[in-house]
Amino acid sequence: MAHVYVANADSGDISVLHWTVQGELRLQSTLNLGGNLMPMALSPSRRMLYVARRSDPMALVSLAIDPQSGDLKRVGESALPASMAYIGTDNTGQFLLAASYPGHQLTVSPMALDGTVGAVQQVVPTGPNAHAILASPCNAFVLATSLGSGELMVYAFNAETGHLSLASTWHARAGAGPRHIRFAPSGRFVYVFNELDGTVDVLAWDAQHGRLEGVQTRVNTLPPGFAGKPWAADLHLTPDGGHLYTSERTSSTLAHLTVDASTGQLSLQGHTAVETQPRGFAIDPAGRYLLVVGQLSHHLSCFAIQQDTGDLRMQQRIPVGQGPNWVEILA
Repeated sequence: MAHVYVANADSGDISVLHWTVQGELRLQSTLNLGGNLMPMALSPSRRMLYVARRSDPMALVSLAIDPQSGDLKRVGESALPASMAYIGTDNTGQFLLAASYPGHQLTVSPMALDGTVGAVQQVVPTGPNAHAILASPCNAFVLATSLGSGELMVYAFNAETGHLSLASTWHARAGAGPRHIRFAPSGRFVYVFNELDGTVDVLAWDAQHGRLEGVQTRVNTLPPGFAGKPWAADLHLTPDGGHLYTSERTSSTLAHLTVDASTGQLSLQGHTAVETQPRGFAIDPAGRYLLVVGQLSHHLSCFAIQQDTGDLRMQQRIPVGQGPNWVEILA
């Protein structure tokens, strides 16, 4: 059916899991790369997996995916100027994009024909704590967050040269802390998940001019009776765009929100207890399953997504490496 890749920050390795046609996850192999590993990204061709090492020597590791077995082979490594919190590619797979939280910067690196990543060709300074970077569906723009300055920056992207130039900026309210971002499958809306208060902002996306405009603000994702400091992490949409899920590390929960297709607006439906400290999760391309890992539980859980309601139902729990934080699914 598929293969699943989990980056384990504390054990310095990647768990490769086989997802059988019967829907069972099995640990297939483990690739040891050393160091603090996260984040990861698949190439658009689905032939390569990239992982950033956030400890010295900081680098971007290029991994070839065996087309038959799904196992990984290291085929390249290129130096990075800072610890990267997020990586991704442009939609053509010609450039790798990265955002550095401690380095307060974005980087662009070219990708060779064999899929390996070369030396950084552009460094873009940002406000404090750049946290995510994502190419727009049309590939003409790149969006990036600065958690410390409360900004979502839009950069014009030259798809031939890979050059980024600032086009516009959207400012979040004080204390929100924009962290991760997702485009709606329609391309009309952008969802911004705020780490510091556990809320989501819904923005309308103007793909012609590269601008963002608020549609719905401060949608609460915290569970009832929440006490403590919010520590929001990741968000993902189902492929049909009908459901959005967010992870919160203090409460170790996932929130489920439904999406109005015409307006993009969100409605909170409920919460599910998951693995301890769920930093990263993923939804399979068919929208049938959600996989979430716990940084402190060292396990991955598989939940079935109920197609009529979007509710989550536990299917399987499996140990992975130490400090799992990032999940990629290769269907």
